[in-house]
Amino acid sequence: MSTNNRADPTIEDLKNTLIETLDMHKAEDIQSINLKGTGFPADYMIIASGRSGRQVIGLAENILDKLSSLDIKEVKKEGFSTGDWVILDTGDIILHLFKPEVRVFYDIEKMWNAAPMPLTTQA
Repeated sequence: MSTNNRADPTIEDLKNTLIETLDMHKAEDIQSINLKGTGFPADYMIIASGRSGRQVIGLAENILDKLSSLDIKEVKKEGFSTGDWVILDTGDIILHLFKPEVRVFYDIEKMWNAAPMPLTTQA
């Protein structure tokens, strides 16, 4: 878990709130990938699609508004110029918002779902 200096909500609550926000604003094909234990610095990745670049940007702005209302201000942002693929990184949760054709091209769900889980050592 990263240190973003917040007590509430929990990461799980935040993930669920972000998914609900995306759903409320008509995001499509919302997926959540648990990254805990993979060595990746975030705990979750959320992936969703908008029907157009304009909707992708709108979804990202709605997520930023929700995060702001939860007093989460330190969010890294990429991709607002075109709206093809917007990334929002809270530290604990990374959101990828795509236009459908861009999402199909990059297919990051397959990459993460097919990624090998870390090996554990036995004592």
